Amino acid sequence: MVQVVLFDVDGVLLSEKRCFDSTCLSVWELLYSEHGLGLSGGSFRPAPEEKEIEEVRQAVFDDERVLEWLKSIGVNSNWDMVALLFGFQLQQLLRELHSMNPDFVEEILARPISRLALQRIGEETRRVGLDFEPRFAEVRDTLDSGQTGDVDLPERLSQLVQEWSGRDSDAFVHGSSLWKLGRDVYQEWYLGHDWFEREEKKRSFYPEKTGFLQQEIPLAEPETIRGTLDALSKEGIQLGIGTGRPALETRVPLEALGLWDAFDPNRIVTASDVRQAEEIYPDQAPLGKPHPFTYVKAYYGREKPDAKSVGARLPLPDGEQILVVGDSVADLLAARKMGCQFAATLTGPTGERARGKFEELQADYILDDVTQLSGLLQEWIRRREEENEKDAIDPAQSGSGS
Repeated sequence: MVQVVLFDVDGVLLSEKRCFDSTCLSVWELLYSEHGLGLSGGSFRPAPEEKEIEEVRQAVFDDERVLEWLKSIGVNSNWDMVALLFGFQLQQLLRELHSMNPDFVEEILARPISRLALQRIGEETRRVGLDFEPRFAEVRDTLDSGQTGDVDLPERLSQLVQEWSGRDSDAFVHGSSLWKLGRDVYQEWYLGHDWFEREEKKRSFYPEKTGFLQQEIPLAEPETIRGTLDALSKEGIQLGIGTGRPALETRVPLEALGLWDAFDPNRIVTASDVRQAEEIYPDQAPLGKPHPFTYVKAYYGREKPDAKSVGARLPLPDGEQILVVGDSVADLLAARKMGCQFAATLTGPTGERARGKFEELQADYILDDVTQLSGLLQEWIRRREEENEKDAIDPAQSGSGS
């Protein structure tokens, strides 16, 4: 019987809507705000109405087709999505600028790309009269290889730059200055001005941003989810979390919904833990999903040193006693590397349409939502009882034993 259940948060316990809204708004801001490229052709407001948010999301995700593609190939981190989606448009812009002013572009590529560098690129774009219009659908058409898992999209982005510039550049890789800038912009959108400055210890550029942290949406009635978690715990099953959210963004909404204390605090691993491990082991980065580090550390426990999880020999010898519950291909791939069972929830952004992909990848269980774990638990209990009955020895036939 399963002994440990490790949960993703987005798409399992909480809706991903606000996270993906923040992703699209971050890309939009970097393209059109005065603190980014400042391109013409798009309006930027730091306090958009809901209708504006939906219009931005429709454009950046190409009516959700880009998002579905990213999720289907295992891209799980919103920070990575911002870096990729904006980075693709930026290299397209730089390619067009290169044909007009190659010396300027090569100077840009020779250094880390900061916020100031983006403003310089925007100024040069206006100076030469380049009318650049982002082509959001092309990121999928250009970078899609049909593969699932271990897809190094930043490396492909770097290859594109090398092809048109003739230069090797690490400006677009994971952990670069550009990646960190995208992360900061995302955090400001999601956390809002006050929480951002308090948690990140950085200046917020837009006091108008109120953030989405207090606007999270549970994927079932919180009381029903809590009942499911408590039923698992009652049977001696340990509960943990492995999420791409930072610590604050995990704790605050789950506390508000009365779910936080259902989990073993030693088994709650977030993007904050991943960042810390990447700083210690930069040669192993990225350690976010689909890399199994998040779930491996949640299984071993946070008090264990990162080295144990980074260097874990996979698959885990007792992997069959672990169940990972997630909504994405990235979660499934991490579970497979660990040798764990995997339960897919159909409450992610693609909903029921994800069923075919999970069937193709042979998920152990496919659930309409996380509360269906209650039914799985009853099945596990029934099997355990049957096994116990089968293992019981009839004293009349057991002989003298030793």
